[in-house]
Amino acid sequence: MEHVPAPGAADAPAPAARLASLAAALADETRAAICMTLLEGRAWTAGELARITGVAPSTVSGHLTRLLDAGICVTERQGRHSYVRIASAATARLVDELASYAVPGRDAAHAVPVVAAPDPLARARTCYDHFAGRLGMAVTDAMERRGLLRTEAVFALTESGLEWCRRAGVDVTGAGRRPLASSCLDWTERRRHLGGLVGARLCARALGEEWVVRPEGGGRGLLVTGAGEEAFGELLGLAPQSWS
Repeated sequence: MEHVPAPGAADAPAPAARLASLAAALADETRAAICMTLLEGRAWTAGELARITGVAPSTVSGHLTRLLDAGICVTERQGRHSYVRIASAATARLVDELASYAVPGRDAAHAVPVVAAPDPLARARTCYDHFAGRLGMAVTDAMERRGLLRTEAVFALTESGLEWCRRAGVDVTGAGRRPLASSCLDWTERRRHLGGLVGARLCARALGEEWVVRPEGGGRGLLVTGAGEEAFGELLGLAPQSWS
């Protein structure tokens, strides 16, 4: 009986060809340096990656196109800027395993300095109506560690997270079209922090209870009070070192 290939099967690359294409995307020192920089978990603009890797912006643009086409990296728009990050946690684990295999004894991601920002903005601030800066990332990370929040791909609150909201006095009723949880790229930390209704209501409760207060003169900066240190410790196991 004549074999009839499935629609599109003839056009799909063979597994070996796909593996070779992926390996080829990583088989360049500049692209490897970009990936190792992104392994830290932060997102960077093309211009910043050009400075970090020491190549011209036009050159890094071509390398990023290869990494994007291979699915190793993705871009994320925030305001006027476009940022590049590792596509997923699975991709990061793959690249990290390769880096560790190539560099025996390697035990940490390649670290680069985070963009400078004046305190208290880098320490704690609002992003629209939710926490940002180191405080925002500390809250996001703590919720993920405790199984309250899923951060792979689209942010999503878990059933445990809903129960936590009830116990913490964070009202998540009346969401309308707004998602319970969403992600927002933090411009100082270059990682995604918690937004959405949960992020907004948690921030509103913290301001209402004076866990955080605005500094004199207003603005987006926040100061965590003694009551806030106690509340964040009880609710999420956070210590002041998490955001200081």
